Amino acid sequence: MSIEEWLSGDGVRETVGELTRVLGPYTGRDWTGPAGDLDWSCWTTAAHIAHDLLGYATQLTGRPDTGYLPLDLRVRPDATPAQVLVVAAACGGLLAAAIDTVPAQTRAWHWGPCDPPGFAAMGIAETLLHTYDITRGLAVDWQPPAAPSAAVLRRLFPEAPAGEPAAVLLWMTGRTALAGRPRRTDWTWRAAIG
Repeated sequence: MSIEEWLSGDGVRETVGELTRVLGPYTGRDWTGPAGDLDWSCWTTAAHIAHDLLGYATQLTGRPDTGYLPLDLRVRPDATPAQVLVVAAACGGLLAAAIDTVPAQTRAWHWGPCDPPGFAAMGIAETLLHTYDITRGLAVDWQPPAAPSAAVLRRLFPEAPAGEPAAVLLWMTGRTALAGRPRRTDWTWRAAIG
């Protein structure tokens, strides 16, 4: 897929499919430990992915222009890791459907006006980055795929340096060092459009 094709409902579906493919075999492990360097557990991080995907979907369909809609996703605390992954997949499906069905000129708030490809990029980024965090917590060897990482970098981090897309994405978001560059301690992506 091209970068434009990745920043679509199909790109969100592919990325959420990667999340379930990578993490599904490990739902029997202990998800109460930290997800990589995060303060959240692996379970909480997976629930956070679902929350963000749902939030992005409702922003697009509700189209607020001054802030986030006053809603939160609550995953029941007795949900198993496998169930939390299903919730994340369901929320990813809602985001993908929202991206596919709203007019291309739709704008909704994310620290300014954001378009459907911007919400796709954020959904893909949240999914890739937190899948990486969870795999670190579960001692699973995995890196984000290059193509969706490149799409996220192009849309959300236009100032990103050249390099292998997954490594650059992990560096841009403070998860790793990069070829002589120290690990970042402060970062922000740019989803709003001018």
